Amino acid sequence: MVALDRRAARPMHLQLYDGYRQAILDGRLRPGQRLPSTRTLAEDLGISRIPVVMAFSQLLSEGYIESRVGAGSFVSSTLPDTPPPGRTPAVPTRRPGPRRLPPSKLTTRTEPWFALRGPFRLAQPAFDEFPIDLWTRVVARHARRQSRREMAYGDPMGLLALREALAAHLHTFRSVSCTPEQIMIVSGSQQGLALAARALLRPGDPAWLEEPGYPGARDALHLAAARIVPVSVDRDGLDVAAGVARSPHARAAFVTPSHHYPLGVIMSAARRLQLLEWARSRGAWVVEDDYDSEYRYGGEPLASLYGLDGDARVVYVGTFSKILFPALRVGYVVLPVDLVDRFRAVRDAMDLFPATLYQAALAEFVRDGHFARHLRRMRRVYAARRRALEEAISRELGPDAPVVGDQTGYHLVVLLPAHCHDVEIATAAARAGISVVPLSSCYVGRRSRAGLVLGFGSTQPREMRAALRQLDGIIRAHA
Repeated sequence: MVALDRRAARPMHLQLYDGYRQAILDGRLRPGQRLPSTRTLAEDLGISRIPVVMAFSQLLSEGYIESRVGAGSFVSSTLPDTPPPGRTPAVPTRRPGPRRLPPSKLTTRTEPWFALRGPFRLAQPAFDEFPIDLWTRVVARHARRQSRREMAYGDPMGLLALREALAAHLHTFRSVSCTPEQIMIVSGSQQGLALAARALLRPGDPAWLEEPGYPGARDALHLAAARIVPVSVDRDGLDVAAGVARSPHARAAFVTPSHHYPLGVIMSAARRLQLLEWARSRGAWVVEDDYDSEYRYGGEPLASLYGLDGDARVVYVGTFSKILFPALRVGYVVLPVDLVDRFRAVRDAMDLFPATLYQAALAEFVRDGHFARHLRRMRRVYAARRRALEEAISRELGPDAPVVGDQTGYHLVVLLPAHCHDVEIATAAARAGISVVPLSSCYVGRRSRAGLVLGFGSTQPREMRAALRQLDGIIRAHA
């Protein structure tokens, strides 16, 4: 089933994972089919049992296989019995085409929990762990030798050197196979989402949005004057069947499959395949916001939805804000080949091209391995901070405040009793210098649960207990 190359740079457990996952997707392994035991497979391959266990653990966590006590491992019975269609030519001859859209009016407000940098500030990395001296030297070197050409107008797609470095990085770390020509550099994932909404949707077009979901995606859809269709999220991620029931002919779905925002669940393999099949059959698009899935603490980072796409329906959005620092304002969008010209035209109308200096410095930072080393180190830092926060929540808030979210990213959600008003609690916490986001702010429709979203990227473990003790008093006062 799997041929291992012991001389390859890719570790054996990932080669095994790739081989078995592809066999399942191709239909060579069918739902319910029994797999060999890890001991038997290790003996057959002549390798240690450890990489086999690691590969099966990854397949289990992504929902491709299931374990039955006393019986062994089987291909997941929830997967479709029909394998997905093969990859179509890179440039289809016919495809429904969206139009460039004018901006729509947005109602904005400044929430108090985003107006401070106190404990639990969401989406803020550990600035104290960033290699600022190294980064400063790289930027200074490029600033000193900046050529006249680099000072002129640039390519709307971004600096080629950075796109080349990104293509190699994404292939290795996120199972995203693309060429540099398919990558567009943007000023963070928010611009990527806004670009996608404008390029793919006409005013009034229905678009699925996770419920609860990322407010930034909601704003991007409002900006495009799209009709938002909230689709419920359960423990397997976006409920595709519910989306089809509500709006089967939606033009796009905006999702966070590898680490749902805000609840932290991971979209199962079955749901991913259902979503891709819906997009293929309806001629719709899937916008994958992969904002922080590089940080996974219970195994290898999950493969992207883009990597499963056999019909070029997925637009993949990523960012450096969560790994490096938000002020860098660099993100990226990976596009199907036939969408490149459309996105280029929309980008050219918006802001022409991204700033060159930081792109050049970042290209060197990625190409020379500094980015990958920093990423590996930060996984250890955030894993320790997550453990510390979970322990502090258990001690200070107790069993009435359960934590939800898989072992990914650097935020988690504390659920509150249904009668609690999380907006009032978050507002009172902000007045006390504590930044927590109310879960209800992530709903388009009527909220179904109350809770608080806590970021732990920039909060030291020693700060957590005192802040949570104070937050517990605020929650009790508003109960």
